[in-house]
Amino acid sequence: MTAAPDKTPLTGQPVDPSGPVFREPWEAQAFALAVELSEAGIFTWSEWAETLGAEIKAAQAAGDPDLGDTYYTHWLAALERLVTRKGLLAPPDLKARRDAWERAYLDTPHGQPVELKA
Repeated sequence: MTAAPDKTPLTGQPVDPSGPVFREPWEAQAFALAVELSEAGIFTWSEWAETLGAEIKAAQAAGDPDLGDTYYTHWLAALERLVTRKGLLAPPDLKARRDAWERAYLDTPHGQPVELKA
């Protein structure tokens, strides 16, 4: 059994009366994906926390002021690192998937759901 993620908000993270909320839908999706992969046994929550911490430290060392607004960018980077480390996707496949999502996002009219073509 893995420990549940801490729901305590970080400085700069949006909150409502029930707890933290997300600025963008992709942040919620990245959060859910990390929880789901951990619950599926792909990685432990401790391994996740270590990887996320390393991403945050690297970003701070590169000049990220750590105001909370880039937190889910680090979350996504940690997910990508673990997905490739665990062999779920090779780095070129991850890049191709990222590029496909970017194209789909840019080609989607505002307010419409982004869909990735098969």
